[in-house]
Amino acid sequence: MLIDVLNDHFADLDKRQRRLIDQVPDEKLFWTPVSTADTMLLLSVGGAVLRSAAMIEQAFLGITRRLWDDPLEWTLPEKLSTKASINEYLDEVASTRTNGISFITSDADLARQLPAPESLKPILQVLVESIARSENFLGRGEAVYKLFISESAGKDSSLRQELFRDRIR
Repeated sequence: MLIDVLNDHFADLDKRQRRLIDQVPDEKLFWTPVSTADTMLLLSVGGAVLRSAAMIEQAFLGITRRLWDDPLEWTLPEKLSTKASINEYLDEVASTRTNGISFITSDADLARQLPAPESLKPILQVLVESIARSENFLGRGEAVYKLFISESAGKDSSLRQELFRDRIR
């Protein structure tokens, strides 16, 4: 079933978000290559993972409750400033996703139209767009991670070896 393939992709995103957060040293969680206040969330590993997860939460809250607001609009950034709090948020997003998937009982449900924020959209389109946006933000986080790892790798050979291991996986 197509819904199973989509759910597997969402589960993979969750796993990759958690792995990336776990790999980042605490002091580098919100490190940015450009230091301006408005880029901290978009140009840091922690911020990118939060945005990636928010795209998934937004889609499933839209499907199940018609709540299309950006979840991070009502979440205080200070609350999500540690690995533990980010992992708790990822748990909430996973729960929201699991509940949302349970509303979709067959692939035929994916064709149902939803009053998405600006127009009617099939559920499948909402989910595919959510995956694309989530992947985009996660990719940004992975790029920032590689930036500070490669910066540190020049200074520390053990980090250089870790970077090499990550590339072969």
